[in-house]
Amino acid sequence: MHLWRDLADVPDGFGPSVVTIGNFDGVHRGHASVLQRMCADAASAGASAVAVTFTPHPQQVHRPESAQPLLTGDADRLELLEATGLDAVLLLTYTLDFARQTPEEFVRRYLVEGLGARVVVVGRDVRFGWNNSGDLATMVELGRSYGFSVEVIEDVTPTAGADPGSAEDHVADPLRRRWSSTWVRELLEAGDVVQAARVLGRPHRLRGEVVHGDARGRELGFPTANLSQDAEGMVPADGVYAGRLRRPDGTVLPSAVSIGTNPTFDGVQRRVEAYVLDRTDLDLYGERVVLELVERLRPTLKFDGIEPLITQMHADVERVREVLAPVGQAPDAG
Repeated sequence: MHLWRDLADVPDGFGPSVVTIGNFDGVHRGHASVLQRMCADAASAGASAVAVTFTPHPQQVHRPESAQPLLTGDADRLELLEATGLDAVLLLTYTLDFARQTPEEFVRRYLVEGLGARVVVVGRDVRFGWNNSGDLATMVELGRSYGFSVEVIEDVTPTAGADPGSAEDHVADPLRRRWSSTWVRELLEAGDVVQAARVLGRPHRLRGEVVHGDARGRELGFPTANLSQDAEGMVPADGVYAGRLRRPDGTVLPSAVSIGTNPTFDGVQRRVEAYVLDRTDLDLYGERVVLELVERLRPTLKFDGIEPLITQMHADVERVREVLAPVGQAPDAG
């Protein structure tokens, strides 16, 4: 997949293309479904499939004080977009100056002249251009003027009549709620990473550099990798989670992940830290790792001393083994 961060990066004469526009936060199953279908249609028409997206998220520019937490940072978002089969992503830096373009200026410059769009794929609620003044009718009218067609995508919901036990069956609700980033955020706020994974189509991820902490975990016999405070990915509800730590070299390590303020020690800073099961020899400092959260085991608790805390930590580790053990295989006692 080609990654372009400016129109100057796009090869001269690029096109024809099928283009879609969006933020694609989380690249959940709704996004993936639309993008995969778009890629197939583009390939059959001999065109390139391109997604235009933005960094930072427009909300962070226009309303930073009330912007929603992002499900994914740019690294994960681009990796997930590539997995859908896209030929290219145009990742544009979003600024107030950029936002001042009229709808026609944006379409002409980026979609028509830059990407050679022959088809533009949008949702019914599309808004673009200065003050979000462009809408679906605007895009259709601009398509007539500049020679591209507009394909409208409908909301994607869990499949009706899904097989029992399938992902669709588990997340379907009576309202046939559509796959959305908002839905994922609600689930993460409740600590429900199992349901969040069903909407995302994968475990929720956190990505960040491993930094030094208080070394308290090592003193207790459970050395932890502490993620930096600027780690990417929405941090879910406080608690202890079964998860996996992925190193830059591709190594995947089963882990118990703690999220919270360490109330037993009267902590005040919220932290994300992972204990890699049965490993006290790892030096992860300075590595950018990915934590995949599989299941929340319990909420954060305040214990009456170190001994009951250690007892609970041993129990948490055994529960992590059970959660992560392959189906039909007894957990390894380590």
